[in-house]
Amino acid sequence: MSKKVISLIIFFVIIPIGILIGATLLEDGKYNLISMFVMVFSCIPFFLSFERRKPDAREVLIIAVMSAITVAGRAAFAFIPAFKPMTALVAITGFKLGPEAGFLTGAVSAVTSNILFGQGPWTPFQMFTLGILGYIAGLLGKTNWMESKISLLFYGIFSGIMYSMLMDIWTVLSLGNGFSWIVYGSKIITAIPFTITYMISNVIFLWLLTKPIGDKLERLKIKYGVMQTT
Repeated sequence: MSKKVISLIIFFVIIPIGILIGATLLEDGKYNLISMFVMVFSCIPFFLSFERRKPDAREVLIIAVMSAITVAGRAAFAFIPAFKPMTALVAITGFKLGPEAGFLTGAVSAVTSNILFGQGPWTPFQMFTLGILGYIAGLLGKTNWMESKISLLFYGIFSGIMYSMLMDIWTVLSLGNGFSWIVYGSKIITAIPFTITYMISNVIFLWLLTKPIGDKLERLKIKYGVMQTT
């Protein structure tokens, strides 16, 4: 089985199932266990992506630095609800460093930033959602499609909608009555103002940050020969 298939199974099957089982069967106090589960499994494809060698310390450091920048970005805009550079920074990491690095940066950023903003049973959902957005960005980054402003516009809109819709799954489950498509639909409608804000902030920060940060990541890849197999 190829590493790419393993990554897809972990990110789109194992982790979602683990989160849903934890959210529906375990008590709220177990969310730390679920977060650890997500973190461990999100690391596996990242390390597998380096084939026969172990990741260089500089490669791990780049992920840590991008996660720290993402957390700082969330803190800097904490006074504006839903207007954050987190998704954009995670996406840029995925664009330049690959899908696995994008997912890991998203998951780490979510759980780390919640140390400041509050951990809870919603944390694993945030880890998965930001991780998936980073993973998709990594897949898109393998093409030349993400080089234009128009493509960044579409990704910003798409990621804002996807973040809202995935987090609304948690909103429905948190009500304690199981999952209902009717309730889910009503939550999506209620969340429209926040979804629009997500989309606007994603587009703005992608336009502002993709080139300066992306160019620096490219230089690091060339200078140190890191992330060449992602």
